[in-house]
Amino acid sequence: MTKFDRYIFKRLFIVTFFVMIVLICIFILIDFSENSDEFTEKGATIAEILSVYYLNYIPEMIRLMSPLAVFVACLILTGQMTERLELIALKASGVSLYRLVLPYLIFGFLVGASVSYLDAYVIPTSNADRIEFESRYLSGSTDRIDRGRLFRQDSDSTIVSFNFFEASSNTGYQASIVTFRDDKVSRISNANRIEWNDSLSVWRVDRLRERVFDNGNYVETDTMNVTVDLNLYPRDLARRSSDIYQLTYPEAVSYIESIERIGAGGTSLPRTQLYSRIAYPISIFVVCLIGFALASERRRGGRGFYIAAGLGISIIYLAFMKILEPFGYAGTLSPEFASIFPHALFLLIGIILLLIAKK
Repeated sequence: MTKFDRYIFKRLFIVTFFVMIVLICIFILIDFSENSDEFTEKGATIAEILSVYYLNYIPEMIRLMSPLAVFVACLILTGQMTERLELIALKASGVSLYRLVLPYLIFGFLVGASVSYLDAYVIPTSNADRIEFESRYLSGSTDRIDRGRLFRQDSDSTIVSFNFFEASSNTGYQASIVTFRDDKVSRISNANRIEWNDSLSVWRVDRLRERVFDNGNYVETDTMNVTVDLNLYPRDLARRSSDIYQLTYPEAVSYIESIERIGAGGTSLPRTQLYSRIAYPISIFVVCLIGFALASERRRGGRGFYIAAGLGISIIYLAFMKILEPFGYAGTLSPEFASIFPHALFLLIGIILLLIAKK
């Protein structure tokens, strides 16, 4: 690593850190001004707001704002070097433009890898605490996917339905378990109330009424306070659109597999969310490339041009990601395409900008 590389790394880190702090402070101020009335009306204390809500929100803000902070840092640093003719002097001394961009790309890769690790194993825990706080103190924060009658496939021969499932108490109401044998109904079990026992990891029923069918006849029985063996868990019945953001990468993969196992359907939404999370750090590498390519030439307007161009590209980049994601949720586009294509497109744009930049 040369002295030039160390200089670039140090300056990029300092500017990125400063921009990140400013963005986080602005976000907190805006968010608090919008939600302060609801916080006070529902009894949230200042200590809870700061320690539970915003402290747990900071990791997610770091993930979301890292591309913009790094992009601004690249534009500012490279623009300063261009205006001071430092880049021209380096190129005149025989240093290739592709060699000059190398420390930027390494910095972007390291920041992206760090954000990816945080998103995989640290941020989900803080998101779970924050979302729980939002559900208690912010109106309109509910994000349940299944709101009507629930149907789940417990096994190849068993279908379970619930009229309603209360996620806060892990309790289902008006449950029905239908078992098939050779394409015919062999057993129907009904329960007014079924509750998940977390300590024993079983479902407990207050009163179970069963009908067993055989050769056109059936036998009906009533039993009280019994356990029911179901291959279902509360998370399979209380799905929310924010579930993926509260799970580590391995947990998210298992969650999607469980949705497919129980036949709940609607896997396009969590798949797109997971793939978007995994692909998001790529944007940090991409903006490093674009930022350097844009600011490596002296242009009319100076820093004003760099700032305007940076904001414009950031908005277009973010908008493009958000425009494609709903198509992935709906299944119109594959989750993989909706998650990867924006980054691949802007990576291509960055490569083209670097190739046409003055050497």
